[in-house]
Amino acid sequence: MTVLRSLVLFVLAAVAEIGGAWLVWQGLREHRGWLWAGAGVVALGAYGFVATFQPESHFGRVLAAYGGVFVAGSLVWGVVMDGFRPDRWDVAGALVCLAGVGIIMYAPRG
Repeated sequence: MTVLRSLVLFVLAAVAEIGGAWLVWQGLREHRGWLWAGAGVVALGAYGFVATFQPESHFGRVLAAYGGVFVAGSLVWGVVMDGFRPDRWDVAGALVCLAGVGIIMYAPRG
């Protein structure tokens, strides 16, 4: 159950961080206004709180592993929200990152 909780928290963190960054991007680069950017700042702040609920107690480990989730999640976000089409190298890189997440977070330790 701990691994499932951890995975759910990684997904929530990705939605908050990637979504927040996307909202800021939309607000500033796509000229949708400061309300969009402000909502992005709030979402980015929420990301910081979500990460603290990870069962793993080491900040560096959690954030290093989250980096892999961020890479894969960013590609998925781009597909869903912006019509981005990743090529095979994008997909291969994301899979390598997710394998790293698994090793960093869930490898047996003594």
